[in-house]
Amino acid sequence: MKGITESLWPIHYKPLPDELLSCWLVRLAHGHGLKVQTFCNLIFGNQRQIWNRDMDRLAPTWLIDELSQRTATPPETTWNTTLHSYEGLLYRKFKASGALQWILALKVYHRKREGYGLQYCPTCLAEDSIPYYRKRWRIAFYTVCTKHHTMMLDRCPQCAAGVAFHRLDIANGDAIEAGSLAFCHECGFDLREASAVEPLSYDSDATALLLNACNVFDLDQDCDYKWDLGRYSVLHQLSMILTSKYRHVSLRNFVLDQLGCRDIPLTAGRVSFEMRSIEERHHLLQLAMWLMVLPDVRLEQAWRTGTVRYNVLLKDFSEPPDWYSFVTAQFKNWRRRFQK
Repeated sequence: MKGITESLWPIHYKPLPDELLSCWLVRLAHGHGLKVQTFCNLIFGNQRQIWNRDMDRLAPTWLIDELSQRTATPPETTWNTTLHSYEGLLYRKFKASGALQWILALKVYHRKREGYGLQYCPTCLAEDSIPYYRKRWRIAFYTVCTKHHTMMLDRCPQCAAGVAFHRLDIANGDAIEAGSLAFCHECGFDLREASAVEPLSYDSDATALLLNACNVFDLDQDCDYKWDLGRYSVLHQLSMILTSKYRHVSLRNFVLDQLGCRDIPLTAGRVSFEMRSIEERHHLLQLAMWLMVLPDVRLEQAWRTGTVRYNVLLKDFSEPPDWYSFVTAQFKNWRRRFQK
């Protein structure tokens, strides 16, 4: 294509608000009238493959530099399209492999996505003049759309395939149409037509707190509660304890009893929170958020009933915030459990 090897590409779209790096790159390829793989091979060469990895998490520096230069986009803006930009807020230190706290896993296999690591809101996609995928949709606790207050979806409602918009032009041959990123790559279903689902709510305060935690990542929404790395880490810790298989830990049952709710079947085995389905995550978050509404009071209630122990609350928890350490320190003396 004429001009594509110039320093500034003929089509040099800028990232849309909160757009994921991978989505932006696919839009650029299609904007030039090329398939994604053809475009990337032409620009980056066959030796530099980027679709066999979670590009949004593992974006190489050369890709950031190239996109910034060829689209006249400030490097910090390009960098902000990656999940690395959440370092210090969602997780303490970025790591290239293994589970990354709160970042949904794609389960990349070659260029396929076998997991459900990218969520979407069908109403947001339908309202977009150019349908695109937001960075915040990769966050594991972002189970409710902050704009429409409906459940996010993590797969095609027709064929149950995960979202993989970079494979759309493989399935559709030469048909590269504006708005095509809203279609399922597997069956062609228009994801904008998926039914909006009202989120389950076990407790109004817990639901409001969950929405507040999500609002932090949506610049169009207000957030009147202070969320930082420490608070998000405590939420993660409690979410993990709720799935504990230890015989002496029954925190989930305790919270369910308090809320008068029924449990749901959870995926068996050792599964990280970031690999669970959206139904499981939303269920567990409702329970964890109930604890987070009054952590000192409700954790003490749970501890006094013997459903969770001091050592479990801090197990594998690196650098808990001071307020959480203070709360859990009250539970060191197990004899106090029997005092009124």
